[in-house]
Amino acid sequence: MSELLQQLTARRDAAVRAEETALLEIRNSGREVLTEIEAARHQQAINDIRDLSTHIADLEADEQRAGMNSPIVRRIQAAQQTQNRSKTMSVSVNEPELYRRGGPHSFGLDLMRASTPGMDLDGSARQRLQRHTEDMAQRAQFGGYEYRDISRVDGSGGYGVPPAWLMDQYVTYARPGRAFANLCQRQPLPGGTDSINIPKMLTGTTVGIQTADNTTVSETNLTDTFINAPVRTISGQQGVAIQLIDQSPIAFDDVVFRDLTSAHAAVLDQQVMYGTGASGQVLGVTQTPGITGIAVASLDIAGIYKAIANAIQTIHVSRFLPPEVVVMHPRRWGWLLTLLDTQNRPLFVPEGNSPWNAAGLLEDVDSQQVVGRTHGLPIVTDPNIATNLGAGTNEDQIFVMRASDLVLWESGIRARVLPETRAANLTVLLQIYSYLAFSCARYPAAVITLSGLTPPSF
Repeated sequence: MSELLQQLTARRDAAVRAEETALLEIRNSGREVLTEIEAARHQQAINDIRDLSTHIADLEADEQRAGMNSPIVRRIQAAQQTQNRSKTMSVSVNEPELYRRGGPHSFGLDLMRASTPGMDLDGSARQRLQRHTEDMAQRAQFGGYEYRDISRVDGSGGYGVPPAWLMDQYVTYARPGRAFANLCQRQPLPGGTDSINIPKMLTGTTVGIQTADNTTVSETNLTDTFINAPVRTISGQQGVAIQLIDQSPIAFDDVVFRDLTSAHAAVLDQQVMYGTGASGQVLGVTQTPGITGIAVASLDIAGIYKAIANAIQTIHVSRFLPPEVVVMHPRRWGWLLTLLDTQNRPLFVPEGNSPWNAAGLLEDVDSQQVVGRTHGLPIVTDPNIATNLGAGTNEDQIFVMRASDLVLWESGIRARVLPETRAANLTVLLQIYSYLAFSCARYPAAVITLSGLTPPSF
């Protein structure tokens, strides 16, 4: 019966290890959910392990009932005899160690089963760990082993406590998005061109009162021009050792591509706002001729509130259509939330409070999207707004604009994997690029920038 018990135990342990290996491979592939076939196989394996564990438990119970030759009974007798002996007497333990080299049980495997719910179905792993603890205590008591104090310091036992690398939770680099660019009118970039031209009426016709019948009708010839938006390229790359791609337990090329894509979004957003139009850059909003700037008279709620109102009316009387959004840096929005009236009441309050006489509303605690409202317009925050402007090179700015008048043409991001470029070094080149064109020159009067916003204090 003991030989059969050992065979069944070996079969169960092998089944457990095989299933653990299969689940680990699935997780290392980046998946957390099993397919239907994998789930069926996993359930069958669990059933087989449970059946083997039940059979093993029955055989162990039979051995216990077999009489005094049971290993468990022998252990109990040995323990009782040891308690009756004097501590000065020596003891001889002939039974081999439970966890020994070449033995039928693994300490690490039993420890994992006992600490993992659902793995130690019959409690045998926990029992063996308890028996091992008792053995070690007895051997130490009677000089069987010498013990020294150790700790988790490397070199003093610390190498026995390895770090847990949560590779599936790889922390990517924090980057801002493209909040400003997403507000623009976005169109697909036409193919087969390196420049986009848009015809524009420069001066219009005239209409007047006809002074009398059969008299001259007002007529003025219109003139036109065109807007040019050159197609530019945004690109980035990263060389990666092929060993890193082959040996990493995670898809490291995916980590690189995700970071390149995030960096691409931040650069595109900055180009739309501040591109110079030279050296391969697009012509951004702030560099477009005809953009109106308004200086804030005073850095307080009165100065800001009046400046935004002034910007709104300026768009109304020059673009003849309403503005759509106010865009500011998160630090400026945070400062606005700190402003209080003479009774120490906040001037930007949550919308749910049904505020009265408020300067604005706090709609959501969010990032790089609509966070509140002022003057009837949504407020969007964008951390890509420069904070090194002005005479002191430390100012930010606020945009009040009709965003639909700004046009951004994009091709979409394209990715390439080039193993040949640096093949001599076993390096793979991961690369992304996209084409874009941008214009704010259709209606420059649609954008007003507020300046004079020195760093706020909190």
